[in-house]
Amino acid sequence: MFDGYDSCSEDTSSSSSSEESEEEVAPLPSNLPIIKNNGQVYTYPDGKSGMATCEMCGMVGVRDAFYSKTKRFCSVSCSRSYSSNSKKASILARLQGKPPTKKAKVLQKQPLVAKLAAYAQYQATLQNQAKTKAAVSVEGFSWGNYINSNSFIAAPVTCFKHAPMGTCWGDISENVRVEVPNTDCSLPTKVFWIAGIIKLAGYNALLRYEGFENDSGLDFWCNICGSDIHPVGWCAASGKPLVPPRTIQHKYTNWKAFLVKRLTGAKTLPPDFSQKVSESMQYPFKPCMRVEVVDKRHLCRTRVAVVESVIGGRLRLVYEESEDRTDDFWCHMHSPLIHHIGWSRSIGHRFKRSDITKKQDGHFDTPPHLFAKVKEVDQSGEWFKEGMKLEAIDPLNLSTICVATIRKVLADGFLMIGIDGSEAADGSDWFCYHATSPSIFPVGFCEINMIELTPPRGYTKLPFKWFDYLRETGSIAAPVKLFNKDVPNHGFRVGMKLEAVDLMEPRLICVATVTRIIHRLLRIHFDGWEEEYDQWVDCESPDLYPVGWCQLTGYQLQPPASQSSRESQSSSSKQKKKAKSQQYKGHKKMTTLQLKEELLDGDDYNFLQGASDQESNGSANFYIKQEP
Repeated sequence: MFDGYDSCSEDTSSSSSSEESEEEVAPLPSNLPIIKNNGQVYTYPDGKSGMATCEMCGMVGVRDAFYSKTKRFCSVSCSRSYSSNSKKASILARLQGKPPTKKAKVLQKQPLVAKLAAYAQYQATLQNQAKTKAAVSVEGFSWGNYINSNSFIAAPVTCFKHAPMGTCWGDISENVRVEVPNTDCSLPTKVFWIAGIIKLAGYNALLRYEGFENDSGLDFWCNICGSDIHPVGWCAASGKPLVPPRTIQHKYTNWKAFLVKRLTGAKTLPPDFSQKVSESMQYPFKPCMRVEVVDKRHLCRTRVAVVESVIGGRLRLVYEESEDRTDDFWCHMHSPLIHHIGWSRSIGHRFKRSDITKKQDGHFDTPPHLFAKVKEVDQSGEWFKEGMKLEAIDPLNLSTICVATIRKVLADGFLMIGIDGSEAADGSDWFCYHATSPSIFPVGFCEINMIELTPPRGYTKLPFKWFDYLRETGSIAAPVKLFNKDVPNHGFRVGMKLEAVDLMEPRLICVATVTRIIHRLLRIHFDGWEEEYDQWVDCESPDLYPVGWCQLTGYQLQPPASQSSRESQSSSSKQKKKAKSQQYKGHKKMTTLQLKEELLDGDDYNFLQGASDQESNGSANFYIKQEP
């Protein structure tokens, strides 16, 4: 095993530098256009009562349907984009056909009147010149430094079954020994030394060269799945020299005896570890495959898109009718948003027919067996019906769980869901959830688990009470027994770090933290950003990844928002956000006893206490109606 050991003297060091540049922002044009709608004339921004114009994207709509108390933005994503860019820079970027530099609107809600952008004429002129702007630079950000300086804990790789090595991570833990390049030497050839894992953070490990004992002076972070990490014995098998670091070379005269003593009984990586890494990073989806995917501009329907590229199992899909190939959408290959060609017709889902009469050369339909399977359900007995009420994560504002209604029952267990109080008249913002989806919940789920439930927009009887609302609307709640109550042993804990997709701009993957755990539901916070940009996601979501995933796959990671970005959110805007939250939150949540008494007054219900933030596993508890 130690035949690769060699002893030499060395003396080298290296350094690197980087440069940054900034773009100047030109002033806005002084002659703002006038737009017309149903005989009414509005300028930017609109000051007429009843109407409003989004200060971010220029969209005109009914003021009551706009976001925040001041009605300055048409959606939470526009508010987010505005917060991360100056007003002039944001509008100028829109004029030039460029997305904002940070988080932009992707799944945007249809207003109650037609979308009229104040700068439509400018955008149409410059549309062909629009180019995708590079993601935020990650220069200066290091997961290792971030973890070390704040004593953070990262979610283990085993929490992410869809990620590389998620199901075969094995016993990799602290004290495991590996052979790595020796950077503390000056030899002209690449040499190696043995190091032990001091700390794990996802795929990343803090390593210490063997022989340094308690000296952390040369500790370093690396990705365990990287090409330079090998099990002990690899050097001997490959004929590579093991050379002790220069700093400690004087400590022992017989290094081979030292290694034999230190490594006897120690653990190392499996011999086929690199092969397993390689196999786990092979993906069945290939460029030129055709799929059906949600239309990001009309959530109620799907469109045909073509796989443009595959990175770590994530697909860049270009809508088939996009001539310049800039109209794209990012999602994981296991995402519930993509389906095989013909899926929409088979279940009765809306579908936008393509103007392209035949497949382009080289394009071919993706085999149906490659898509994520949904659980089979029996719709012959008691089942969901149109008009039933429930609670659902708003796909256009993932930080909220809202009062919702089943608008249409499709085949194979799929449902079209509308968010009460903010639906488009034509149903263009209805969203398709499967009956077993972890993103829909029975009436009372939020109250049981101490989660803020967002009432219908404009609903004035606060605090919101489900029984009153059901009586007022003449509705019934969807039966509790029809919802998914399975809770896997996921392993997440509050405070764990990870890399998460910003689903409002799904091309971005950001540094994030698990801040709440309710059964299988995780609240994901983007480090450096306001809490209103958090996302509720399922513990098995393919949009969550271990620390180091971006580095492993070559994807660009978005670092935490800088201090300057945070300071740009002035105290006045924070006060406005606070006022908005007070407007919709209502009074303080009732205690368990108070709520139980009210429920018993309305019907026979068995109250079960929900899981606390620290409980990551176990059976999900809801309001469960007693059977006769």
